[in-house]
Amino acid sequence: MSINLKKVPNTPGVYKFFNNHEIIYIGKAKDLRKRVSSYFGKSLKDRKTSQIKFLTDKVETFTTKNEVEALLLEQTLIKENKPKFNILLRDDKTYPYIYFSLDHEFPGVYSKRTKKGVDKKYFGPFVSSEAVKKSIKEIQKIFKLRNCSDNTFSNRTRPCIEFQMKRCSAPCVQKINKVDYFEDITSAKSFLSSSDKKTIERLTKDIEKAVSKLDFEKAAEIRDRLNRLNLIKEEQSVVTMAGDVDIFSISSEMSYLGISIIVVRNGKIRGTKTHLIKQAHYNSLDDVYQSAIFNFYDNQIDIPNKILCAYELQNKKILEEMFLAKHKMKVKLTHSPSKSIRPIFNLCKLNAMQVIKNHVSKEDKYTFAFNELGEYTGRKNIKRIEAYDVSHISGENGVASCVVFSKTGPNKKGYRLFNIPNELSGNDTGSLKHVLKRRIKYFSDPKIKPDLLLIDGGKSQLKFVQSVIEKSDHKNLKVISIAKGVGRIRATETIISEDGIVELDKKSKAFLLLQEVRDESHRFALRAQRNKKRKTITKSELDMVNGIGKILKTRLLKRFKSISKIRAATLEELMTVKGINEKIAHEIKKISK
Repeated sequence: MSINLKKVPNTPGVYKFFNNHEIIYIGKAKDLRKRVSSYFGKSLKDRKTSQIKFLTDKVETFTTKNEVEALLLEQTLIKENKPKFNILLRDDKTYPYIYFSLDHEFPGVYSKRTKKGVDKKYFGPFVSSEAVKKSIKEIQKIFKLRNCSDNTFSNRTRPCIEFQMKRCSAPCVQKINKVDYFEDITSAKSFLSSSDKKTIERLTKDIEKAVSKLDFEKAAEIRDRLNRLNLIKEEQSVVTMAGDVDIFSISSEMSYLGISIIVVRNGKIRGTKTHLIKQAHYNSLDDVYQSAIFNFYDNQIDIPNKILCAYELQNKKILEEMFLAKHKMKVKLTHSPSKSIRPIFNLCKLNAMQVIKNHVSKEDKYTFAFNELGEYTGRKNIKRIEAYDVSHISGENGVASCVVFSKTGPNKKGYRLFNIPNELSGNDTGSLKHVLKRRIKYFSDPKIKPDLLLIDGGKSQLKFVQSVIEKSDHKNLKVISIAKGVGRIRATETIISEDGIVELDKKSKAFLLLQEVRDESHRFALRAQRNKKRKTITKSELDMVNGIGKILKTRLLKRFKSISKIRAATLEELMTVKGINEKIAHEIKKISK
């Protein structure tokens, strides 16, 4: 690496990491030397940091006057260079608005993007074109405004299909006069401005006028418009007191970042936007929120005076100063939602988590966990795990389970059950030795041989299994054990390998995987043991009754659930089972006695 860390200044600034002349990461810092040095220390926070350290062969730094300048420079350089490890969520497009062509004698309503200042012709912004299209359709259904081009309008000789669908009043062929049409334009603008009250009052008066003139068809038409308007108002009432606010929520899971943004203008949701980012590096959630907020407004002219974050930013003052420096606006950042906005705030948080869940498949989940486990255990290419568990009751009906997991999850076709000989039942170590000797015979097949064996137990069980493996032809087989914690409290287990305790983060996907594999082996063994016991009990008693075969045994157990309940049943109750007559019922009672 071509940099002397001692020469890096203790000042705010921006740093660039290179790999073979390519910029792979750009960051900012309040203290450049402290931040850059953290990447090259012995203790690293995550795999991504380790990867950056490994790849970096050159570092460049640029000093700035303060953190705000550092933030502005960092985002400019990220925008220009698009490094592979940076959080990249920029949308180069401006966000769309609803636009009224007020310079026309019969204005139309359209979707339009602009970088210029907006005036009374524009309403928005909306975070997606779909949100604009949906809103325009609602406006057309309620107010019957045209959406055609001026050229099409001027060349119409008869109404188009929009008129037939009752989404346009057909001003092109004089089906409505200018005064009434402009009233609809005014009402539509009031609707978008959240001034629904005036529009509702006007429509109510129009209904009364139509009724007084006995024009019931027109009254019914206006009533339908009013009903639709009330319905939309009811749907949006949850945020009518929120004013202008943008909500940001960010979720982190399995090397993914889920980012959700909800835009509220004039107390109404103007749309939502989500981003899914994979393999991004960040030092803290503050960094992620900074990048998300900076990028979202980088190319926008409509900025609210309040931004709500689902996280308490430690350096929100830097962002607030950025808005003043870049956008000449005073913006307040907060993490405390008001009562009116709380439902939408919670929805935004849910969306941030859901965007990851929608993308990350079951296979992704296990692949990540397997890779992480490989790093912790020193086995980089773990593809198959086998786990064993022995189950018995008071030394009887002993069985052992073998469950198999791969990067796609549980491989139930590979599951196996082993009956334990009576002389070994109750001897867990002896039973396990018996099972392993039988199972190891199949490890010559590479499709069956596991990369890792998991044992439920402590050091003694681990050493015992290792001794069995060492005497086989598969001495290189990795074995680890999962030992129960104090009081058998979940998430206090200890992972042990031949090298000692494996320092595994209890919240890591690798640790959760080992718990799942252990639990599955225990469940499979316990179910098999209970089935074996049930069969033994059934055979020892019901098979002694003359006239009872397999079908009648099944019916009895299905009806009474257990042998003890069969014993306790009366003759009348027994004879309610199809096929059980009085003679057989008496025979059952004899055996019971």
